[in-house]
Amino acid sequence: MQIFVDADACPVVGIVESLAEKYNIPTTLLCDTNHVLYSDYSDVIIVGAGADAVDYKLISICLKGDIVVSQDYGVAAMALGKGAYAIHQSGKWYTDENIDQMLMERHLNKKARRSSHKNHIKGPRKRIEEDDVRFAQSFEKMIQTIIQVR
Repeated sequence: MQIFVDADACPVVGIVESLAEKYNIPTTLLCDTNHVLYSDYSDVIIVGAGADAVDYKLISICLKGDIVVSQDYGVAAMALGKGAYAIHQSGKWYTDENIDQMLMERHLNKKARRSSHKNHIKGPRKRIEEDDVRFAQSFEKMIQTIIQVR
């Protein structure tokens, strides 16, 4: 098992690394050339700044049984398709049961944003400490679940 993080502007990198180190799980952070990222624990892969370049690189190297941390539903869907586990920075697990609905909601929201300025959909609210606690608990539970299954 390995952990891959879509680390472009990811607010939970520190939590991921802390738990990865606790469970001795190799971790790779992926970002594009527009971000500066260093780590004492994880490997860092810097990808060209092309659209979705980080996403495609991450999917090309993750394997069945790995964990992918991403806020991108498309990346999560591709990871699930490869048999990997996927988790959102909110702590929500992406699953085969919920990914189709999430992708449809993303599509509808994008369509609404394009149609009119009246239907502007607000972005995510500001992250608070409770969000980090929720993610840490959910991520650790995912790690423990995978370890028990193996």
